[in-house]
Amino acid sequence: MQGLTEQLNNVLQQVSGYIYPNEVELQWSLLIVVYPYITGLVAGAFILASLERVFNVKEVEPTYRLALLTALAFLLIAPLPLLLHLGHPERSLEIFLTPNTHSAMAMFGFIYAWYLAVVLLLEIWFDYRRDLVLWARNEHGLRRWIHLILTLGATDISEAAVEFDRKAVRFITIIGIPSAFLLHGYVGFIFGSVKANPWWSSVLIPIVFLFSAIVSGIALVLILYLLTGLVRRGFEMACLDKLASFLFYALILDFSLEILDFIHRLYEAEESIKILSTLISTRLFLSLIVLQALTGTVLPLLCLAFVSPAFGRPLVRFPEELRRLVYLGSAVLIQIGIFSTRWNVVIGGQLFSKSLRGLTVYKMALTGMEGLFVSVVLLAVPFVLLYIFVKLLPPWKESSPTQPPEGAAGD
Repeated sequence: MQGLTEQLNNVLQQVSGYIYPNEVELQWSLLIVVYPYITGLVAGAFILASLERVFNVKEVEPTYRLALLTALAFLLIAPLPLLLHLGHPERSLEIFLTPNTHSAMAMFGFIYAWYLAVVLLLEIWFDYRRDLVLWARNEHGLRRWIHLILTLGATDISEAAVEFDRKAVRFITIIGIPSAFLLHGYVGFIFGSVKANPWWSSVLIPIVFLFSAIVSGIALVLILYLLTGLVRRGFEMACLDKLASFLFYALILDFSLEILDFIHRLYEAEESIKILSTLISTRLFLSLIVLQALTGTVLPLLCLAFVSPAFGRPLVRFPEELRRLVYLGSAVLIQIGIFSTRWNVVIGGQLFSKSLRGLTVYKMALTGMEGLFVSVVLLAVPFVLLYIFVKLLPPWKESSPTQPPEGAAGD
């Protein structure tokens, strides 16, 4: 009890201006920062996968399956931050038993179920079905049974069947693009709809969330492709260059939208502009100016502009090894910047009083359900799942069977 009192006193000492008692403690904490960050990675990875299937960008084909498995691994974990934050995960079933079509948060359950079952799982199954059949024929033991079960009994790998699979994948991907926008766009929609909060209330918030999701997803797949390429000792430089170019374009659009939103707020110059300026220059200076703007946006933009062939050819020619290192460093910095963006929206929007005359602080706990440790675990679990998926469903070209074994082609 004494420790809690001391912590409360420390917080109160840092409170500035006029704050109501119920505004000192933030209701949305680190878990709500992790949630939109994870859903953004899902949407961005899927959008990257669609470049090859829908827009016929052949250079990024080596990352197609890796992007799908990455999206699936993170999507399976996406609801956990919300469920842990609510405290009663079993109550989430009420969303499906007593649906409320007027609640954006409630409708997320249906969007999530649609995206998981109809989009991601179906696309992965159709894309892998032929390989699953061939793996099951060639393998023995547990892996054979796993791959055989995953075929769901559909073992026809004739040309007509495989062609149907390709058409189905393309059709599902086309449906999946707007579904990915809905999956992550609704998060920005919720924040942008809070009219009482001038930090959130903006029509550009959903669009900024979408483009930052695309940026984070491309950056994550680039990191994974580079690291797995080092382990496998093989990756295509043309693929990395194209990924870096798309990352540069998406980052430019995202940064432009954020600047436009900032300029719009300055032009409106509402009564909240003074407290928001104080918020940026004090509480959010490190996370917004240093981490999000400079470290996570401007620095990667400069690196990619000079090294990647975003303008047709690199402005400065570097050896391939150094170019890969710059790509990796830029992608990591971008992840830091995108996470800072989520932090600044969720936490930053709760740091000023409703009277627009005072600021409070957020003290992040290390332990507990809302603490740093749980959030780190939630961010690490998708990589464990991805490792399992990659072992069971290798996404690499060299792992895909080229033809059925002799005597087994006529199913």
